[in-house]
Amino acid sequence: MAVLDFLRVEPAREQTVNLLESIGFAGNVIRNRVWYRGDPAELSQLAKQLCGGGGDDTAAGRFWAQVPEVGYVRKAHTGLPAVMADTLSYIVKADMGALSFADPDAGARWQVMAEENDFRALVGRAVTETLVTGDGAFKISIDPAVSARPLLEFWPADRVEYVMRRGRVTAVVFVSKLTGENGKEYTLRERYGAGSVRYTLTDREGRPCALEEVPGLAGLQGVDFDPAVRLAVPLQFFASTRFGGRGRSIFDSKTDAFDALDEVFSQWIDAIRAGRVLRYIPDDLVPRAPDTGAMTQPSYFAANYVVTGHSNKEDAQSHIEMQQAEIRYEAFAASYEAALELCLQGVMSPATLGVRVSRAASAEAQRERKDVTGYTRGAITDALERVLPQVAVAMLAAEDLMAGRVAVGYALPELGFGEYGAPDFDSRVKTLAAALGAGLMSREAAVAELWGASRSEAACADEVALLESRKGGEGMK
Repeated sequence: MAVLDFLRVEPAREQTVNLLESIGFAGNVIRNRVWYRGDPAELSQLAKQLCGGGGDDTAAGRFWAQVPEVGYVRKAHTGLPAVMADTLSYIVKADMGALSFADPDAGARWQVMAEENDFRALVGRAVTETLVTGDGAFKISIDPAVSARPLLEFWPADRVEYVMRRGRVTAVVFVSKLTGENGKEYTLRERYGAGSVRYTLTDREGRPCALEEVPGLAGLQGVDFDPAVRLAVPLQFFASTRFGGRGRSIFDSKTDAFDALDEVFSQWIDAIRAGRVLRYIPDDLVPRAPDTGAMTQPSYFAANYVVTGHSNKEDAQSHIEMQQAEIRYEAFAASYEAALELCLQGVMSPATLGVRVSRAASAEAQRERKDVTGYTRGAITDALERVLPQVAVAMLAAEDLMAGRVAVGYALPELGFGEYGAPDFDSRVKTLAAALGAGLMSREAAVAELWGASRSEAACADEVALLESRKGGEGMK
């Protein structure tokens, strides 16, 4: 008997889904920068304007976008986004070592240029800008009117465009907004490619204009030089999944978390304000103005009171009653901690900011959670170890171009960063002493591990020789 073919499965039809982006790249950078600036007035204006875009139906429900219908609602900002970016930048900048060149002459020349451009402070600002806006680029320019050496700047993502080819950056375009003598607005684009720099000026409608229309640009001319030299070096720490070829800010996908944290904090402060002691005062005890006899109105922060009628009973006495609302601090604190953890999740540990979120967690657990900061710091330092040597070599090549010399091929210098979260000195001494006693480490390795980069190789060698001499003296006794 043949098996009946009664079950037929038809494949699902492919369906097209149209999604409207809530915000573009430029708007995303602006939003992240406003979060970093931390001005409550700017946050409120930005949130309300984003509601009218039509691409984000959820924006109107956020705390900063709400407009109270009745009464006054205090909206407070915690300032956490700026603290996150600045703390990570400080951690990286504090541990950054010096660039080490194989050629002493190149190292001496770089040292002079680094001091003139305040290189360490510039790197700190570059790290902060990249964490906030997502990416950026180091720009090397030559202006004899300002300095006899190349000038180094960092331009953030909102002022930089990239020319991509097969997934690689072939040119960096630096965008500037300028105003001409006639009051018109112009856009200057400086295209830095391999062995060339080109300038383009356009008006607000995008039409090309002569450079002479803006004061200071009349003598600007494009230049060509060795194609092996690039005077612009892009920088990014994390790749964006929304905008191809661009970087990702640590604030991306944290908008709702930051908004919730500010809402919890604002409600907490508002509850404290509303929970002040309230006085019930009989009419005959109400404070009055001595000249008119009118009741005095206290300020919002002064002693609030409610006027009650005077009792007509025979033995009634007028007295003031005081009541205060019960504020549930534990509930507010728990909500605040939960929102704070969401803001820091995947970026850094609360312990890095000196915040103890989980009260029940041990000190060891808090140290382990600090590894999250180490991962983020590692991504930042890996990018800097790759980019900063290229910047130094480009600066040396630019100096050769200024002097009319042929830009030679400089070897990339070495750049290192100190250890993050390393154990304290006492812990290192105990660990190294145990390893030496067990014969698992030589004196040379122990001394190098104990002092690290704080002492030179010659000083470490002298320390080893001193230990050896003391050991020999003890053996003779």
